Amino acid sequence: MKVLVVGATGGVGRRCVEALRAKGVACRALVKDAARAANLLPQPTTPANSSSGTSGGPEFDVMTGDVYQYATLPRAFAGCDAVIVASAANDKSDPFGPFKIDYQGTLNLIAAAKRAGVKRFVFVTSIGADDPFNPLNLFWGILFWKKRAEEELQRSGLSYTIVRPGGLKSKLGDGEVAGSIVMEGPDSFGFPPMRRSGAILRSQVADVCVEALVCPAAADKVVEVIAEESAPERSLQQLFESVSL
Repeated sequence: MKVLVVGATGGVGRRCVEALRAKGVACRALVKDAARAANLLPQPTTPANSSSGTSGGPEFDVMTGDVYQYATLPRAFAGCDAVIVASAANDKSDPFGPFKIDYQGTLNLIAAAKRAGVKRFVFVTSIGADDPFNPLNLFWGILFWKKRAEEELQRSGLSYTIVRPGGLKSKLGDGEVAGSIVMEGPDSFGFPPMRRSGAILRSQVADVCVEALVCPAAADKVVEVIAEESAPERSLQQLFESVSL
């Protein structure tokens, strides 16, 4: 298996690369900024559109592309069996960012994945995607566009898993513990009367995404994930099995 990681210089994407490599899985990072990738990602083990590479470890390469420009995408999918999409708009000064990246960019990735014969498409969105009144939509309707992209993926015919994390954390604060992953179906967490959402480490989200690539129980599901100190420890397979279609 070779996995394309889209948005690989972001917090979740970078940790997906780390998790895949830790498991010995070949992967390719699709990035928009090559200089940023050189600072944040491992040295490629095989050259792609990079001028040098190193030997050792699972195959890893980096390609530049823009999800909003479809023509840059088919080459990135070449030789890949699966994709993890962790790209997201982050420029709050651009009112078209969520439409261009979270919606149209995802549609372009879906089209390129279908053309390449990709077997599994894992898409990271957010808890709250079902709620049009969620305050995050003040950022140019970002959850609205994520939800529209989810629907396009569900209609695409691709085998997919949509992962909706709660509040994302890169590291633990003093005295904090990571907690165990809690996984539920769509529209489970939010404002009352729904169950209160929580936070989760980006590394835990990456573990969920990587497991979704190979776990049969993850196929064609939308899952919401947070972490709770009081939650029982369960395997990712058990968590996916606990969520019904």
